[in-house]
Amino acid sequence: MRVKGNKKTKVNIVTLGCSKNLVDSEVLLTQLRGNNIDAVHESKKDDANVVVINTCGFIDNAKQESIDTILRYVDAKEEGLVEKIYVTGCLSQRYKDDLEKEIPLVDAWFGTRDLSRLLKQLNANYKQELIGERILTNPSHFAYLKISEGCDRPCSFCAIPLMRGGHISRPIEELVLEAKNLAKGGTKELLLIAQDSTYYGLDIYKKRNLAELLKNLSDVEGIEWIRLHYAFPAGFPMDALEVMAERSNICNYLDIPLQHGSSEMLKIMRRGITREKTEQLLQTIREKVPGIAIRTTLIAGHPGETEEYFEEMMGFVEQSRFDRLGVFAYSHEENTHSHSLPDTIPAEVKQERVDTIMELQQGISLELNREKIGKTYKVLVDRKEGGSFIGRTESDSPEVDNEVIIKSKNYLRMGDFAQVKITEASDFDLTGIVS
Repeated sequence: MRVKGNKKTKVNIVTLGCSKNLVDSEVLLTQLRGNNIDAVHESKKDDANVVVINTCGFIDNAKQESIDTILRYVDAKEEGLVEKIYVTGCLSQRYKDDLEKEIPLVDAWFGTRDLSRLLKQLNANYKQELIGERILTNPSHFAYLKISEGCDRPCSFCAIPLMRGGHISRPIEELVLEAKNLAKGGTKELLLIAQDSTYYGLDIYKKRNLAELLKNLSDVEGIEWIRLHYAFPAGFPMDALEVMAERSNICNYLDIPLQHGSSEMLKIMRRGITREKTEQLLQTIREKVPGIAIRTTLIAGHPGETEEYFEEMMGFVEQSRFDRLGVFAYSHEENTHSHSLPDTIPAEVKQERVDTIMELQQGISLELNREKIGKTYKVLVDRKEGGSFIGRTESDSPEVDNEVIIKSKNYLRMGDFAQVKITEASDFDLTGIVS
């Protein structure tokens, strides 16, 4: 069906990449609707004449997905299904000049901090009164809360500072206002995200102020779970652990990307920490917050990673017994320090190393899950699937972690909590009955 030139504008926002991009799309959606513009997120219908693609430029696979998505909408434009295509986000920030030449049918390109300019292009004004307001695109019982933007860390492999710029913290008052608004809309779980959450506050409060932020968010009525993501290990603010231990609505959960288990590799990666200091940090975290679930991510196949260094990482994983773990194959990113190093490890070897670590973690996860059989946990119900309900414990973040398959004779509402007794355990999921 062809779009008529005089049709009222309808904007479809398409989001690729991480939860931080999703928050940016939700802010854009909120601003557009606040300007009385018909806007939707990832519409299943082909009835929007304007498309905004929020891209990811993190690693090769993500970049390719972003380019493929842009080209798909370019085809739609050529067929008369779409009038205007605007591209924003990380890929656009990083490769704007090249992309403009390669894909001329895109009407305009915007960076990660160009919201006002993008709104102007869409005949909308940035409304200050909407700060702290956000239309959610996921189920309303959980929401991502972006506490800062950008990163000041010098990690050798990472292009995020090129795409997101330097670290900028959001004021506590603004975050509390947003949390209160979310709670009024039915949000019970806040997932705190950033490029580097442990750096929070250094720029505006002249100190690491994550603990103070956690206290203030913990006081928001209606918020039952607060979950901390993207904690950088070097310079970790220990007072945040004390708040986590004393506040019942702050989950005993920490996402702390460690990237490697070899001191030599951590040095090459410019992580500012050694394996020994990492092990001490993990021990302290577990002592201060007993029963805490620790999630981490690692990189396999970084330049300089010998078989010996990889074996060190394997030993580190085996010893640390992480509750949750993900692994990326190294991606050789332009304009990073690592790009100046020879990327000599073949792609198949990188993938073999990823698979080997995940096989090890699969066994660890199964052992940890089996220890939960017979115990009862507070579970947040996310959805109904077939004849079962699917939920998560406080040890699990949505989409990336384990789930609990709940057997219940009674209907469980999405967003409600249930006490679930675990009856079965598999590698990455649990099964239980409502107790």
